[in-house]
Amino acid sequence: MFTGLVQTLGTIKPLGGDSWQITCVNQSSNVIMQDLAYGDSVAVDGVCLTVEEILKDGFIATASPETLSRTTLGLEETQQRYMNLEASLRVGSKVGGHFVMGHVDGVGRLIATEQTATSWEMTFTAPEAIARYIVPKGSIAVNGISLTVAAYEAEVLQFTVAVIPLTYADTNLRYLVPGSWVNLEGDILGKYVEKFLYPGKQPATSTDEITPTFLAEHGYL
Repeated sequence: MFTGLVQTLGTIKPLGGDSWQITCVNQSSNVIMQDLAYGDSVAVDGVCLTVEEILKDGFIATASPETLSRTTLGLEETQQRYMNLEASLRVGSKVGGHFVMGHVDGVGRLIATEQTATSWEMTFTAPEAIARYIVPKGSIAVNGISLTVAAYEAEVLQFTVAVIPLTYADTNLRYLVPGSWVNLEGDILGKYVEKFLYPGKQPATSTDEITPTFLAEHGYL
């Protein structure tokens, strides 16, 4: 489990087979490397990977064909840019973002970035399987970064986040251009609420209307 607060940037390259080398690239890499151990989990652009070998300034992990097919890690454009890295949450650590599992739900694309007086407003597409978990002021993980949804346009499956200067400077968001692919993970809390509201159903195709009466009947009011 992670919190969506990126600790450092890194690069990734294939070593053959399912093995990949992740290398930390800046001075804050000690945050990741200082107590990294065999078998630890590290979020790489939001994808939870297991450390199989520790190197001087990085580690080796397995990214299976299934992982590569469902995330951006296997894309050539992704391998040519910096990756967001975060070590797994330790017991007693601060949860500064939101609970991020490292299980990417799907990929979206950057539509536009607009700099404002206080932030960067970034708009992304989201597949329907993820879009149903997006709510204004709710949380979403983009490339493993915990972000707050500023706006959501359901009819076109797009959402906008306001990125503060610190996050923009310390993550790979600043390297994205319109059309760049990103990993998306919906809020785990929303998934559990959906499961409780629609037991035994396929939430994506359910047509039940969520009303105050419906919530009361199911113990939520």
